[in-house]
Amino acid sequence: MEPKQIIVFLDSGDTIIDEGTEIRDENDVVIKASVIPGADTMVRTLVERGYTLALVADGLAQSFKNMFIQNGIYDYFTTMIYSETIKAFKPSPRMFRAAMGALDLNESDRSRIVMVGNNLSRDIRGANQMGFTSVFLDWTPRYPKTPADESECPDYTISMPMELIDLIERLNAEYIEAERSK
Repeated sequence: MEPKQIIVFLDSGDTIIDEGTEIRDENDVVIKASVIPGADTMVRTLVERGYTLALVADGLAQSFKNMFIQNGIYDYFTTMIYSETIKAFKPSPRMFRAAMGALDLNESDRSRIVMVGNNLSRDIRGANQMGFTSVFLDWTPRYPKTPADESECPDYTISMPMELIDLIERLNAEYIEAERSK
């Protein structure tokens, strides 16, 4: 299998985990939650096809550990970057730079990174500011679906997690083709 060139950064809430199913303890740690339909299969399929996944999410480390282990997807992520440990929230470049650093990526790798999220003002704005390809998952009714300005306009929009697989495969093929023709 030819190594995959595209690196996938994923948000968690309403991108993988259905925020409406979260059950929290007295310390605001999520102790239980369900995935969006197909999100667990999407994560597994991308990794099985050779893609590197990084979680880039706002929240508490223990919450993500609980939710991802419970849903059988914890071990599919090469790195997990949380706002709790980075001491910043998306769209702060610190979140995205931490993920790049954890994966040993440099500035020239930005064009290979795809950030997928449900929040235009955090995920999409952050990805666009970093020069990543931005993918908006508009599955949830909980957040705005209309960009506030140009910085929140996604490169691609999908409505269900499983749609990401074909999109990533296409972007990977396009990236490889572009590199070959340089």
